[in-house]
Amino acid sequence: MTPVLDRSALEASPLADLHLLANEIGVDGFRRLRKADLIDAIVAKQSGDESAAVAGADDDAPAAPKRTRARRSRRKTTDEDGGDAPTAEDETAAAEEAAAAAGAEVDDEPESGRRRRGGRRSRREEDAAEDRVVEGVVELQGNGSGFLRLAPGENSDEDVYISGAQVKRCELVTGDRVAGPVRAPRRSERFPSLIRVDTINGKPADEVAEGTRFDDLPATFPTERLEFGGDDPTVTAVEWLAPIGKGSRVAVCGGALAGKSDLLRRLAGALSGRDGIELSIVLAGVRPEELGEWGEGIQPSAAVALGGSPDAQGQAVEQVIEQGRRVAARGGDAVVIVDSLDQVPQPVARRALAAARNIADGGSLTVIAATSAPLGGETTVVTLDATLTALRRFPALDLATSGTMRPELLVGEAGAQKIAEARAEALATTSV
Repeated sequence: MTPVLDRSALEASPLADLHLLANEIGVDGFRRLRKADLIDAIVAKQSGDESAAVAGADDDAPAAPKRTRARRSRRKTTDEDGGDAPTAEDETAAAEEAAAAAGAEVDDEPESGRRRRGGRRSRREEDAAEDRVVEGVVELQGNGSGFLRLAPGENSDEDVYISGAQVKRCELVTGDRVAGPVRAPRRSERFPSLIRVDTINGKPADEVAEGTRFDDLPATFPTERLEFGGDDPTVTAVEWLAPIGKGSRVAVCGGALAGKSDLLRRLAGALSGRDGIELSIVLAGVRPEELGEWGEGIQPSAAVALGGSPDAQGQAVEQVIEQGRRVAARGGDAVVIVDSLDQVPQPVARRALAAARNIADGGSLTVIAATSAPLGGETTVVTLDATLTALRRFPALDLATSGTMRPELLVGEAGAQKIAEARAEALATTSV
């Protein structure tokens, strides 16, 4: 099974990834090729026409190297994927391969160098060991990289590191089941590293990566209501009088001290651990005290405190929303709770809310966000009454300004009629 190998993807990949791929598919002398020639060789190898690539490599092939002693540097660098970049020892191995191909000979490493290496395996030995295939569940980290958990729910030294480049290229999300070959840790690395992604959720990686763009997927009004349960009166009122469905765009509105953050925490607690739902929390501009309150329950996926810049808050929101989009595009049901959108740049806030949708015959992305006033385009608006909250009169729901579009799709015609009657009664009471 081979990964996605279109030329644009190869050109965007770091040289270290290209070397791993070339070694896997058997490109001869790949270490001495420039990046452009290496890409040509990989494409030619896949198409079965290696003559052009071989000719280009021969034109650039160096003369037989003289008998020299390789210089080594103590400096250690890091490649774009977060792993070790090629060092002087890697260059020595490349020189040995070039010398062998040209019929030349390279002096052995000095005895003192062998002693310092302490019996470390050579790059060739590591390459020879790169045939172990594992399967596990992806868990993304905040920096864009991730781990393949071999025993989901448990962390161990056997878990496999996934580079940020692989996560982005294959559009991996937390919860994806991935299989592929791994290599052993090198030097000071603690974990094995994934060489490439062969399958995602049982499907070839190239088929998944070439799927339809999220924004092009057909959307329909939500038809499946999210059930929260519990005995909290405000949550119960939301569930039945302003129902939220899978794929809803929800604005939880109200003035200062109306209880928006508190309601979001209660909704998150009701959904936490629910089978079939990938729940994510993003905190943008919340009070420092609320950061601690959220941490006592569900760990946020991203958080920027009150003093953070609007741009930093916007980036945090977009990062989590993008993960939710990927889950929905794969056929899963994602719920992203945002507290709040008030200090996020307006275009980012609108894009975040607009991302929510129920995909026809597919997954869904539900966005529930706190905001002082509706942004427009919501399918559900939940308005909290600050006066009722201050008087501790719950449910603190303002029925006159709360509601759901097409509620009959979520609660049936009879349920929609009861919602209409409750709103009419609330409006009559307000006008008195």
